[in-house]
Amino acid sequence: MSAAALALREHPRHLLAGSLATGLALAWRSPLLLAALLLAAAALTIAARLRARLLLALLAALFAGVLLADARLVVLDRSQIRPLIGHAVDGEVSFIQAPRLNSFGWSALGRLRGEPVLVRGSGKAPELAVGETANVAGSLRPLGAGDGWLAAQHVRAILKLRSLQITGRRRGGLAGLIDRIRSRATAALSAQLPSAEAGLLRGMTLGDDSAMPTELRDAMRRCGLGHLVAASGANVALLVLLVFALGAALSAPRAARLACALVGIALYVPLAGSGASIQRAGVIGAAALVAAIASRPSSRWYALLLAAIVTLALDPLACEQAGWQLSFAAVAAIGLLAAPLRSQLERRDVPTLISQPLALTAAATLGSAPIAAASFGTLSLVSLPANLAAALIVAPITWLGMVAAVVGQLSTPLAAPLTWVAYWPLSAVVAIARLSAALPAAQISAGGPAVAAGCLSVGLLVRFGASRRYAVAASVLCAVLAATAVLVGRHKPALAAPPTGTVRVSFLDVGQGDATLLQSDGHAALVDSGPAGGGVVERLREEGIEALDLLVATHAQSDHLGAADEVLDAFQVGALLDGRDGVVGPEATAMEESARRNDVPLVVAAAGDSITLGSLSLQIVSPPADSHPTPGADPNQRATVILAEAPDLTLLLTADAESGLLAPLSLPTIDVLKVSHHGSSDEALPRLLQQLQPRLAVIEVGAGNSYGHPAAETLGALNRAGVPAFRTDKDGTVRIEADRNGLRVQRPT
Repeated sequence: MSAAALALREHPRHLLAGSLATGLALAWRSPLLLAALLLAAAALTIAARLRARLLLALLAALFAGVLLADARLVVLDRSQIRPLIGHAVDGEVSFIQAPRLNSFGWSALGRLRGEPVLVRGSGKAPELAVGETANVAGSLRPLGAGDGWLAAQHVRAILKLRSLQITGRRRGGLAGLIDRIRSRATAALSAQLPSAEAGLLRGMTLGDDSAMPTELRDAMRRCGLGHLVAASGANVALLVLLVFALGAALSAPRAARLACALVGIALYVPLAGSGASIQRAGVIGAAALVAAIASRPSSRWYALLLAAIVTLALDPLACEQAGWQLSFAAVAAIGLLAAPLRSQLERRDVPTLISQPLALTAAATLGSAPIAAASFGTLSLVSLPANLAAALIVAPITWLGMVAAVVGQLSTPLAAPLTWVAYWPLSAVVAIARLSAALPAAQISAGGPAVAAGCLSVGLLVRFGASRRYAVAASVLCAVLAATAVLVGRHKPALAAPPTGTVRVSFLDVGQGDATLLQSDGHAALVDSGPAGGGVVERLREEGIEALDLLVATHAQSDHLGAADEVLDAFQVGALLDGRDGVVGPEATAMEESARRNDVPLVVAAAGDSITLGSLSLQIVSPPADSHPTPGADPNQRATVILAEAPDLTLLLTADAESGLLAPLSLPTIDVLKVSHHGSSDEALPRLLQQLQPRLAVIEVGAGNSYGHPAAETLGALNRAGVPAFRTDKDGTVRIEADRNGLRVQRPT
């Protein structure tokens, strides 16, 4: 009998736990996969020579998980507000998440009539803490095709706000008590610290990154440090170490330290938000403590399976959340790969102080990278060095934050010295995040299959060693598959440039963002680059672009200049028309540094400027040259608006400037209108359409976006005005060619 088969027979509880977890994850959602699993179980029984009783027990556990998940989903999916979707509503919302700023305003999870909704508002985010309530009025919108992450959290709808009034009331009961503890902890963690460091300390201690500046949060995600502000297994492990260290200092017996650590975990999990990752970490931590007393190291995998059972029993849809998947994949990869990685490093005389964090970070990266690529379409190339640079200061920061949170329950001033000490390592993490995120290709577009194949090949080599023939062969095969996936995914025949005398305008499909390519007589300009990871470089190569005369960043929002650094690094660019208007952010900083690195001159945009591009004349019509931005003003209202004119075409590129700003400008009648702000609701649009009389319109918008773009009001206004509208979410990249024979619209077949 093989060693693997023997191991399975010796640990039937692992098999039973795995079967129960599998049933909970599947429910009745995938009958074909369920049937495949039954066949696999039969094959496993034959291969491992398992007893018939064990096979029956495995099948019983599998179906028990399916039935339990099905019953739980029935309870979780009950809803009284579904009939209200599509209608105006008003009522009281209890916020279960602090508001976070984004490119289109702010958003936060809340409960309306006891059911979860995503609240979306415009302008400045209100100062609302978790547990606070507000009277709201707005409209309930259904979830879009791209809102799977919300559906996995049982969010019923999106509440688009018209008004909000904070009541000053908080929820009561046990949840209210936890809110008050968290509020005192938050106040203590924010004392005597600048906003960036205070927000980071809250995130690293409580898993709450809502107070972090948007640019810092984005920078940390871009360089692979985002996990530091998501309460997870590392937090629980550090908490246990802290409790044991304090217990040892007080000469407490082992049993007392164990009991205190278990109580600490039980208190910390709800305080840190009770998310899937911290739930998993709490269960694993508690099981590991018990296993340590029992001296059973093999229980590490059983603890992981137990964590899966608990989290899935609470919510069978948890496995559809990227955070849950990333969490379990990282822990499993650490269990499989960290030890052999550390051994290989130590054999090469790498000091333990470096080999330990490097092995843990590398293992977690190999496990989580394929899921991150599949979920978000991106991969951070600086994640490993950035995490290694921060590894030695994470523990001191977290310990100082935890002690400060406890002391803060008595007095915020008493906690101030602890946060003051934490300032220095916090500043180091901030510097590491910003510097790493600004590096060339810090984050690249990547497909899940290609990344998975590459990580699997590396993992096999690490686990089994290069001396094993089958490991090497499997690794080579995975590498070939990865290369093939990349090459096949990228291999699309490039378009030929438009002939002389023809102007081509391509509204590129880059998701929820703008990227418009102008081509004329051998010249090319790109107006906006879409969001990071939107694939603009690939789209430009498909259009046959090898160099750009001009790149325009209309304004400082991530959905317009998020991939500008990617474009600047991938193509020769003649000049960068800089519409940031003084706004500072991580994408804008990355764009500027990339321009400097590639010797691309920056030109500030202002009304009255004119640029010639072949037979096209680009006129800047806004913002006015003699005006200055108001601090904190909406960047949309200062966006660069371009009127492009050729003998056979007049095109208005509006960026996110809406009709109230456009109507007063001296604009002629036009042929093509790029609809503002992804087709969001615009009350003055009918009057603008009457003024401009466009022959057709294009809306650059992401498929299945959760912002409700394009708005029904906008589509209705275009329809009533008789203006045909094309959309990148429905039509893909939309190309318009104009010459003496007229306008032609091309869409992907």
